[in-house]
Amino acid sequence: MNSFDSVTAQRTIPVSILLSVYNGAAFLAELLQSLQRQTHADWTLIWRDDGSTDQTRQIMRHFSESLESGRCLEVTQGGDHLGVARSFGLLLDHVPDGHCVAFCDQDDVWLPDKLERAVKALAPFCPTQVPALYCSRQILTDAGLKPFGVSPSLPEKPVFLMALTQNIATGCTVVLSPAAVHVVRAAMPPPFPTLHDWWSYLLVSGAGGVVVTDNQPSLYYRQHQGNTVGVPAHIVDRALKAMRRGPNAFMSTFRANVRHLLGCATVLREQNRAWLADLQRALDMKGPKGWAARYRLSRRLGQMRRNAFMEQQVFRLWFILG
Repeated sequence: MNSFDSVTAQRTIPVSILLSVYNGAAFLAELLQSLQRQTHADWTLIWRDDGSTDQTRQIMRHFSESLESGRCLEVTQGGDHLGVARSFGLLLDHVPDGHCVAFCDQDDVWLPDKLERAVKALAPFCPTQVPALYCSRQILTDAGLKPFGVSPSLPEKPVFLMALTQNIATGCTVVLSPAAVHVVRAAMPPPFPTLHDWWSYLLVSGAGGVVVTDNQPSLYYRQHQGNTVGVPAHIVDRALKAMRRGPNAFMSTFRANVRHLLGCATVLREQNRAWLADLQRALDMKGPKGWAARYRLSRRLGQMRRNAFMEQQVFRLWFILG
């Protein structure tokens, strides 16, 4: 494909932006304005409200009326208070074939070229059956959108075993290729408390897909008391936050992800299924025998590591102790 054809293809790849809202009136207008400023114009907004009691619904419906017909689709199924992961799972069911999917949070502000950069990165995979996931760094801001840092850098070539240890794919930056949409949709919802972004990262990498990381920020990521998930900017802060959560919370999530992924074995590569089975057996072993088994497994599965050295040491200790 020559450069002209490549540019043309990127412009014609449709994107479904998925937005689950809940009492988001305070910041929603700024997000919606940033969607309208996207340089990649071939997008449709698919949204649902999860039981808001403020002006969120009215803001969304007013925005929908300001767009041409068919540009904004409200999903009304599911009732109230599904939670973030299940709400996004329901939205995925309404994505047309051939569309990329961009997850969207109600309180961020997208840079104008956010979609354009993601679609450009995913364009080589969109005509294929290879699932691909794009994610980027974020500019961290306070509630008033004043920047105070940038999220941690992303590894160049993340793989499935890395995905088991931590989520690097922050949901508001994630864009899925059409093949990745099918993989993720077939395995929703994730186990509690894993959210849709980490689950997508696990599934796409587990299926042998491609994870494209972009170390150039693509949005302003607002940090405030209402965040479902926040991001400490400094590595030491992240390690301390992990220590405060403690091993029980992390290992409970790790075990749930391993168990649930084994239940989705049909979408995973054979080697990844085998590694998960090994992990499950080691996790089921108790006492010193289990510690020894998990130590040996951690040595054998060298790619099962976190991105930062300090965080990796914490993970390894917790994994061995089980």
